Amino acid sequence: MNKFQPVDFQDLDDLFAFLPSSELEILQVLRQLIYECIPEVKEKLSYNVPFFRAKKTICFIWPGSVPWGGTFEGVQFGFAKGHLLLNDDGYLDSGKRKYVRTKTFRSTKEIDFDRLRALLYEASMIDSEG
Repeated sequence: MNKFQPVDFQDLDDLFAFLPSSELEILQVLRQLIYECIPEVKEKLSYNVPFFRAKKTICFIWPGSVPWGGTFEGVQFGFAKGHLLLNDDGYLDSGKRKYVRTKTFRSTKEIDFDRLRALLYEASMIDSEG
C-alpha cells in the first residue's frame, strides 16, 4: 500500500469483489473488448487496477472507486501512448497529462465499441512498432 491508495488487491478477483456492480459491469465489458482486439495482450494489476501490455503498456482500466489521490464517478479507460492516437475530435481526454489519454464511462451504454476498437487496433500497432 502507499499513501495514495488505502487498498491493496492481491489479484483481479480481489478487485472484482471490491467494485460496485455498476463499475464491475463496465470493467468486464471493456476487458472483453481489449482481449477481442488484442488477443496477445497480458493483463497485470498495477496501482490496484488492470493494465494491459504486449511489448509495452498499451492501456488500462481505472474504476473510479479505486482511489488515487481522489475518486471520480465511472470507469476510466486509458491509453498509455494516447498522445500518438488519432484524436482530432477530442474523443479522448488529455487532462493535464503529457502522454496518457482517457475516456470515462458511467454506464456500458456510453461505450462506443467501434470507436474503441479502432483506437485499440491503432494503439496495438503503435506498440508493435516499438
